[in-house]
Amino acid sequence: MKAKQTLILSLLLTLFSACAAGAQVGLKSIDDPHGGRIVYGQLEGQTTETGAMGAVLRSIREKWGEEPQVGRFFRVRGTNSLATFLSAVNHIKGGALWAGLVIVSQVSPDHVEAALLSDDAHRFGSNINPMLAELFREWHPGTAAQSASAQGSAAESPSPSAAITSTSVAPLHNVALADHSASASLPDGWQLTPASGYGTIIAEGPNRESVYLGFAMRALNTNDPRVRRTMQFAQGAGRNTSYAQALYYPYGGDLAKTFVDLLQMYRQKQGLPPALYQIESQSSLPGAPGWRCAHFTGHMDARDGVGMTELNSVFSCAPLGPTGGYMTYLYSAAVPVKFADQERATIVAILSSFSVDHQLVAAQAAAIAAPEIARIHEIGRRAAQQAADSHAASDAHNAAVERHWDANAKAGQSFSNYLLDQTVIQDNKTNTHSTQWNQTADAMVRNSPDRYEYVATPNLRKGRDY
Repeated sequence: MKAKQTLILSLLLTLFSACAAGAQVGLKSIDDPHGGRIVYGQLEGQTTETGAMGAVLRSIREKWGEEPQVGRFFRVRGTNSLATFLSAVNHIKGGALWAGLVIVSQVSPDHVEAALLSDDAHRFGSNINPMLAELFREWHPGTAAQSASAQGSAAESPSPSAAITSTSVAPLHNVALADHSASASLPDGWQLTPASGYGTIIAEGPNRESVYLGFAMRALNTNDPRVRRTMQFAQGAGRNTSYAQALYYPYGGDLAKTFVDLLQMYRQKQGLPPALYQIESQSSLPGAPGWRCAHFTGHMDARDGVGMTELNSVFSCAPLGPTGGYMTYLYSAAVPVKFADQERATIVAILSSFSVDHQLVAAQAAAIAAPEIARIHEIGRRAAQQAADSHAASDAHNAAVERHWDANAKAGQSFSNYLLDQTVIQDNKTNTHSTQWNQTADAMVRNSPDRYEYVATPNLRKGRDY
């Protein structure tokens, strides 16, 4: 753990050092006992808070190999400081997801200070308020800093709840699913819905807020001929099967359109009315090879009586599978517009706190799939047996018809032989048949009874005697 803390601290110091042309002086760090990290102080080479904020964000991109996802900017109460919540994947640290809060303050015309509070994403939501308390005991940016410094008492510095405007993070507590497949940090009053489970958390707040974490939708690519045949089956003989409940949608299109269309299709399958979506911003996100990911913001009216909500979503689309299917994953929050400003930071913290046990989910999926796979195999077995029975019945019918036709042909040939005064005899030495005039046939059988014999009508040979 100590080595891990040292690595994170060195990265944070490197981050701030990169924000200025020369070496930074006066940077301080706080090793928060809850596990987070705080670095603060003056950023040399920066003279405006917007310039300082941009420098910090550029440094994250350059040093950690990831474009940070930045929330809305807001003012810190009691100061002129500018702040924003952000998150990113730390590729230097093996791809771990982290979340943070950046605060920059214009102390004087040529003096800008900044602070970065960060932690692993799953802890950040519950850790941010203690870290703010820790920071503001030591650091007093802008007008609040001057006031607190003049009074000479750290007790007069802003509390964490007072330090941030109406976008402060509400107290969070960790909530784990009953199957232990996933967990997230939620505020008091929030409840998991019955649909949660198997690596997906769906939760609702007291103000009709909602979050979808790790929500998976599987679609079938309608550009695939096999899928189109499946669709035809689902619309006909298979209309009462699971194929009729599948989502059919072309793969590879615009992610925002895919996002909206799949959700509308899902709602329809659930018997819900179409929702109104307004996607107002879309930005691409890095993902694993073959994956396509994007961040959307906008508004949504689910037509459920809540009215218009502010929408914040990350949508990911996996590569195509071998049978024409593909998975999509959604991390999304919807907050009624009248509560959006005051809850925005809390929502970011909730989204950042989500943690899932992928191995357990995979095992659960396999267990769930096993009966369905067995059912499909049984359907296949029955279909094969039905086909075999059908073929056997058809073969039996055809054989009966053939026998009837053959008997008629033999009878017809015998009658023809009778009219022509001919007889079929068998040569037992060569096992061959021949048709002879009656007199000749009688002489052959009379003179050599062991070798020649008459052939009865049922024993006539097809292709030789008739």
